[in-house]
Amino acid sequence: MKFENEINKRRTFAIISHPDAGKTTLTEKFLLFGGAIQTAGAVKSNKIKKHATSDFMEIERQRGISVATSVMSFEYKGVLINLLDTPGHKDFAEDTYRTLTAVDSVVLVIDGVKGVEEQTRKLMEVCRMRDTPVIVFINKMDRDGQNPFDLLDDIEKDLKISLHPLSWPINSGKDFKGVYSLYDKSLLLFQPNQKANESESVKIEDLADPALDNLVGEKDANQLREDAELIDGVYGRFDNEPYLKGQKAPVFFGSAINNFGVKELLDTFIRISPTPQSRDTTERRVDVMQDKFCGFIFKIHANLDPKHRDRIAFLRVCSGKFERNKFYHHVRLNKDVRFSNPYSFLARDKDVIEEAYAGDVIGLFDTGNFKIGDTLTEGENFYFTGIPSFSPEIFKEVINKDPMKTKQLEKGLNQLTDEGVAQLFTQHNGNRKIIGCVGDLQFEVIQYRLLQEYGASVQFNSLPFYKACWLTSENKSKLEEFTRFKTGNTVIDKDGHIVYLAQSDWFLNTEIANNPDIQFHFSSEIHK
Repeated sequence: MKFENEINKRRTFAIISHPDAGKTTLTEKFLLFGGAIQTAGAVKSNKIKKHATSDFMEIERQRGISVATSVMSFEYKGVLINLLDTPGHKDFAEDTYRTLTAVDSVVLVIDGVKGVEEQTRKLMEVCRMRDTPVIVFINKMDRDGQNPFDLLDDIEKDLKISLHPLSWPINSGKDFKGVYSLYDKSLLLFQPNQKANESESVKIEDLADPALDNLVGEKDANQLREDAELIDGVYGRFDNEPYLKGQKAPVFFGSAINNFGVKELLDTFIRISPTPQSRDTTERRVDVMQDKFCGFIFKIHANLDPKHRDRIAFLRVCSGKFERNKFYHHVRLNKDVRFSNPYSFLARDKDVIEEAYAGDVIGLFDTGNFKIGDTLTEGENFYFTGIPSFSPEIFKEVINKDPMKTKQLEKGLNQLTDEGVAQLFTQHNGNRKIIGCVGDLQFEVIQYRLLQEYGASVQFNSLPFYKACWLTSENKSKLEEFTRFKTGNTVIDKDGHIVYLAQSDWFLNTEIANNPDIQFHFSSEIHK
């Protein structure tokens, strides 16, 4: 319990949303309020003039989307906040799912004009699987959108979660006047393009106060009184317990691009959100308050700094105290490793740290020792559970367009597929390279990064496979016989395991039925 004070002042959360709902803008505004950056970059029509702090890859700047999870740490009102920005694009959902294993709560951004969208549903399913506490921020209130009560109904139905509004908008679009905080009993008046430090709230303990009529006009004041009475009748007093259990989501309204409602969200977040939580492993539940250090790798990023060919493994500290230059046990490799330059992050900027505590996310310089899901401990052998892996759905052969750059291509493919958003398979004694992904955009990013970061030029040719299955068998000769007869469909993954690539559901089911001695697995996790 000696680290209790350090743990209790930390909050580790992710911001998730459908693309274009305003997630990167909200991330940036949090950093502004936390004093971590001085000017905001605007993301407009996919042309980023001053690029958003968290979108540090060139392709992200061009497209105006986040395709890699960024980690940012900053202090706000005595609380150390570790914020993980996540890819909004569906082709990178895998990265987001894994990031959600490294946080204790989530802020879900919903576009007030479009409402719930497809990617939002998928992300919410992952949160529900883990009972992750969620706060909903309904963005773009300065644009004409749905009636807020209708919007809440849609969100509850679509995302299958109970909501509890903690703020309420006064109109929307061109008539938007501001929000009333039901939690703080204060009124925030809207001004377009206000600076981050300009938002002034007016304390209104009682909505019957005539001062409200003077501030927003009699008609809107009466509407707000009516709405607040209805909310009170439907939702009652806010209870933090169901939120912490992932059963109820507090809701805030605002406009991130205008710095509006963001500070109120952040102020409430640090009061109600969970501190770092205990976690399950293959051996036992690790108590967050235990003295001994442990943590896991949830993300690997090659070439975070293009000037230095570095690989950073992102580690979530789960208990104890991580110290620079101390030896820790790498469970999978069964060897002790130490780190002379562990980093904390503000997007691309890195600071070397001496120590870190439960809830912190740190970057470890990696020479190829780490895979996603790896565990570091002070001697114990276990793995943290619930880190998802995936079976690719799109397969393409890598064609090297410049044979002089074969070495660079090999290195690039190995490093980029270590990041976990794509899988590398080899066929015919390693001469044929195949990449498997869950989305087409990943191939674009890999192609772009191979050229920019490794100088390797490639094209991708589509292959007629639809699923990868990892094969295991007690009967070694049966497995060898299967791979001999199915050379066109069997490949080897990066760890040397045999994988069957099925052309269709029918082929897959036929092979499963014809080979009872062989087990077909849809995830590589079985080899841990």
